[in-house]
Amino acid sequence: MSIFVKLTLTEFRLTLRDPLYAFFTLLFPVLLVVILGNVPSMAEAPPELGGLRVIDLYAGLALGLATGIIGLQGLPSVLATYRERGILRRLATTPASPAALLSAQLVMNLVTVLLSMVLVYTVAILAFDVPFPRNPALFLLAVVLNCAGAFAVGLLLSALAPSGKTANTIGTFLFFPLMFFAGLWVPRDLMPEILHRIGDFTPFAAGQDLMTDALMGQSPELLSITVLVGYLVICGAAAVKLFRWE
Repeated sequence: MSIFVKLTLTEFRLTLRDPLYAFFTLLFPVLLVVILGNVPSMAEAPPELGGLRVIDLYAGLALGLATGIIGLQGLPSVLATYRERGILRRLATTPASPAALLSAQLVMNLVTVLLSMVLVYTVAILAFDVPFPRNPALFLLAVVLNCAGAFAVGLLLSALAPSGKTANTIGTFLFFPLMFFAGLWVPRDLMPEILHRIGDFTPFAAGQDLMTDALMGQSPELLSITVLVGYLVICGAAAVKLFRWE
């Protein structure tokens, strides 16, 4: 078994030892769908949503919630804590390099999001008749791009924050407004125009728009893809430039 695979499995085991983190990334999104799916107003289909029901959108938002928790809180907090405790510095003297650990973290978090996606949409489709995405390939691309944008922001936070606690605090501060613009409290299509336009340039809103396009079988919006790739390139490059191993 390669060092990278061992590191990835180790990161999984360490993550699962934190029941609160596992709950909010895997079980809470499903619980959110179950609760909202039983609210009568969630079965309504306002004209602004193009034939979709509110619950159809909230399945994607529940997945976005898990992505946000992982990308803005979990990932930066763990990496900043590893640096703070000298783990990255010590790894630099072993075959398990800090870069391998960083890659293992990214893979582990991506797999966690994909597991959350399977759980959320299995429950949403079977229990609440949420439609299966008409364009599954675009939907999967939207999820991966959403992760890429969120993880790039998380890597930048881990590069800048002096400690794991600080990284988590900053990530939490960013999480709520970004999820607001993604439509967690009010669906994006029901927002005032100015709020909708601001949200177009935030990573989770762009990811949500791509998932909605895939759900309805529409062509993806170039703006949404550009925004997510932009976060990946700009924040990722800044993280590489600023990241300190010790």
